[in-house]
Amino acid sequence: MHRLFPSQPDLQLCESTMSYYPRFLGKGEADTLFHVLRKNVPWQQDSIKIFGRDYLQPRLTALYANNEKPYSYSNITMHPKKFIPELLELKHRIEQKCKTEFTTCLLNLYRNGKDSNGWHADNEKELGKEPIIASVSLGAERFFHLKHRKIKNERHKLLLEHGSLLVMSGQTQHKWLHQVPKTSREIGERINLTFRYIQ
Repeated sequence: MHRLFPSQPDLQLCESTMSYYPRFLGKGEADTLFHVLRKNVPWQQDSIKIFGRDYLQPRLTALYANNEKPYSYSNITMHPKKFIPELLELKHRIEQKCKTEFTTCLLNLYRNGKDSNGWHADNEKELGKEPIIASVSLGAERFFHLKHRKIKNERHKLLLEHGSLLVMSGQTQHKWLHQVPKTSREIGERINLTFRYIQ
């Protein structure tokens, strides 16, 4: 059974380091950033192979970076575009908050409740041994689910709010899986930006 996290900076999970900042961006600047990205990002929909069959991803994506290093996951290889000013400014603010450097931002656009992201971990080898993933949410609120890889009763969910920042580090990507599941509720668009360091 999922336990719902309160909105607090430090989320207490075993074998994990996570922090949540619900008002990292003010509503006005979060609104503006959402509209700029929705309009100006060249969103794409890639296909993924599951049990030998190709399916369109249930969301749109884009990749930006300050280098030309590709990012691969689920048999998809994405090649980054150069950071636009709005993403670069946000990256600097997150780096100050997290006291670390990021090279790359993967963006996901969830168009409605049917768009989703299945159980996975951001543990690709190019992200390093204990990657730090900084995730900003814009637009409609969606639940973020977590489950421990081995401890079956360790399951949690967190409502990701408009303008919020979620930071996952330590052993999180190796000990836990996470997802943004589908919902039958009528729900608006959401943009998620995940900043990471690609070695």
